[in-house]
Amino acid sequence: MATNFTRETPDLGKPQLASHAWLEPIVVVGIMVGSLIVNRRRDSSKSANEEQARFGDYALLEEGDAQLASELHAKSETVFGLRIKTPDSSRWAHYYHSRILQKLPFLVEMFYWIMNYLFYSVTKGVAQWLSPAQIGVVQVARDHAIDILNFEHNTASWVFPIQESDFQSFFIQNHPSILTMFNRIYSLIHIPGTVLFLSWYYYVAKDHASFALARRTMTLGNLAAFLVFCFYPCMPPRLLPDSYGFYDTVRQGNAESIWVGGKSVNQFAAMPSLHFTYAFVIGCTFLHYSGVLQRLRGQSTQTSSLTQFGFLALAICYPILVLSVIVATANHYWLDAVVAIFTVTLSFYCNRILILLLPLEYAFCWCLRLAKPVPTTGDRACRKRALQVPR
Repeated sequence: MATNFTRETPDLGKPQLASHAWLEPIVVVGIMVGSLIVNRRRDSSKSANEEQARFGDYALLEEGDAQLASELHAKSETVFGLRIKTPDSSRWAHYYHSRILQKLPFLVEMFYWIMNYLFYSVTKGVAQWLSPAQIGVVQVARDHAIDILNFEHNTASWVFPIQESDFQSFFIQNHPSILTMFNRIYSLIHIPGTVLFLSWYYYVAKDHASFALARRTMTLGNLAAFLVFCFYPCMPPRLLPDSYGFYDTVRQGNAESIWVGGKSVNQFAAMPSLHFTYAFVIGCTFLHYSGVLQRLRGQSTQTSSLTQFGFLALAICYPILVLSVIVATANHYWLDAVVAIFTVTLSFYCNRILILLLPLEYAFCWCLRLAKPVPTTGDRACRKRALQVPR
């Protein structure tokens, strides 16, 4: 569905800075190193002392007794009626690499996200392999993109009253300075912002179960998106022919981020939007953390009204900002965000399915003779309670 659009050279705002190519990786590495330090295990932590005592018992036991003790400490989880038994890996706690991991448990989260990236990196090749050879993945992705525009603008125009090209044109013609901001934060809010969020929530969550719920939801949302990328490659608006009226504002003059221009980046992964997948999970987490929902249910909360308002504002504004950025820069369609909401919601209700992978995690620990560390999430609350106890 082509639009009547006169192709000129409008003001697309300023592109990303050339320094983004080296600055963004430094920012991400800096956030990760800071996360390791902030979320490190502190000797004064009650949970740390308990774990060190338990690990010490393993070191004093004979090998046979240690095996028995490990079986006694094995944990079971029930997932959709299936009972998953995960053996305890504490028998290897006295090993040097286990002690490092026990001191810096956030390393586990970094490992999980490396695995996510590896899964994403193969979607490009899988989509090419699954596409009909006589057509090619480029044509398939373009056809899917045009189908989305036809659906939005014809079949469901009452749901999507503003066309993406008109939304982008509004900023190009009236607010190029805002478009400049959108161009420059397109990458910064995706990887660095998400890593910063995970580090923050790992530190402030009341317990690790709360953090794991958000992390599993985001991970499962990732995997759902990766599956769609393989079977439904979709060209973003910026790659459509000029007649559709879209401009690639982010990559002017080959100024592109390392996160959007690498060889492993799948250019036909518009549906659903991973940008909005992360933003929606983050927004929902902010809403939960604000305490507003608990207050509406009549439950008591220790969060001040100002803090509640602040996180409520973040919960609303952050996803809206991300949605505005990805559409105004012609990287996604409105429907990409709608599908992302659906996959995140489904992932939230089915997030425990990832617990089925715990035996694989233990097998990995067994191969490396590695004790899975106890997370430090919740230690902050324990320290606060300890300070409040009169001596």
